[in-house]
Amino acid sequence: MTSPAAATFVDGYLLDHGDDDADLASHDSFTSGVPHATFTRLRREDPVHWTPEADGSGFWSITGYHDALAVSRDVETFTSSQGIRLEEMDADELEARRTMMELDPPEHTRLRRLVNRGFTRRTVESYEDAIRALAAEVLDEALAADAFDFVTEVAARLPMRMLGRLLGTSDEDGHQLVEWGDAFLGNSDPEFTTHVVDMADTEEFRLMPFRSPAAAEVFEYAEHQAAERRACPREDVITQLLAPTRDGEPLTDLEFKNFFLLLIAAGNDTTRYTMTHGLRTMMQHPELWRAWRADPSLTETAVEEVLRTSAVTMHFRRTATRDVTVGGKRIAAGDRVVMWFCSANHDDRGFADPWRFDLARNPNDHMAFGRNGPHLCLGAWLARMEARLVYEELMKRVDRLEPDGEPRYLRSNFIAGIKHLPVRVVA
Repeated sequence: MTSPAAATFVDGYLLDHGDDDADLASHDSFTSGVPHATFTRLRREDPVHWTPEADGSGFWSITGYHDALAVSRDVETFTSSQGIRLEEMDADELEARRTMMELDPPEHTRLRRLVNRGFTRRTVESYEDAIRALAAEVLDEALAADAFDFVTEVAARLPMRMLGRLLGTSDEDGHQLVEWGDAFLGNSDPEFTTHVVDMADTEEFRLMPFRSPAAAEVFEYAEHQAAERRACPREDVITQLLAPTRDGEPLTDLEFKNFFLLLIAAGNDTTRYTMTHGLRTMMQHPELWRAWRADPSLTETAVEEVLRTSAVTMHFRRTATRDVTVGGKRIAAGDRVVMWFCSANHDDRGFADPWRFDLARNPNDHMAFGRNGPHLCLGAWLARMEARLVYEELMKRVDRLEPDGEPRYLRSNFIAGIKHLPVRVVA
């Protein structure tokens, strides 16, 4: 390793790679972080791996970079229409809970076009002053204390407040939106829901997104917001969702409510956890933080490296539409195929020295957003900017932060979340 004063990278940045034989189908395998040792072994021994489940079913785990990239791009062979998470759903569940993420082109494109212009790089760049002001406000409030939980006081607040601005909802509703988002993407964690999907009977909510009782509350809220926009349209994303699509047809009531709920779920948690993972790495390796502060030109590549190494959305599932061979394995039509982005982003066939956290890494064609294609994350540019501005504003205010307790991880094999990160201010 280079000397701390000059370091722009650290080798072996991750201190604990976890169990090398973790059950990837179990949420409990991820409560101490991503079991990278298991993914490393699979990439070496069995990169297209049949992963059994307790109920006797199973799925294919795609752990290598190039295989994951190929699956993600082939939307004809690997469809999203049967679900994008491990959960199996009956036809009526799929229909009731479908969002644009469970659609392939051209249906996916029809819905995405409604709001796409609000999330392009050019449009997001026009938000910079507003996001920077929000970041400064949130940080100043948090830094009034010498010690605080970075997640609850900073990382959870900024993305949802910014999403609220885009949606046209009030800042006063922000806390409630965060709670709803947690209930959806944290539906496997007892801290965030009373109806944990693999611990409680959620059958009565089977037709609700994420099998969550909170979905009914979000639907009611969305209906209220829609009524307001129909009476008085605004320049916001909700008004865009209510406009006719390119073919002249508006979204159905269910399409609108599911789309609104998707924005609430995806618009907060992933950016929150990305910021948090990056900060934790900087606290574990303060030489990185010093190098970044000393050379702000590293910011763009540093944020991309945070995205690569955190890979907050750990996987997306597809379903094979035909018999196909991937990595020498015969996959049958109807099989579930799971792309593990957290593994692909640490594959030495995709990245030189993948366990090196390199602030200046270039190129860095990571899969944190799914890479280019129809399912590229809608909020990718917004997430990048929010993370960048939080780090930039934090660097202006403190020399650094130190851990003030152990992190607590989300119980989920879908989202790699640090749900609590106690920190203490240094100078």
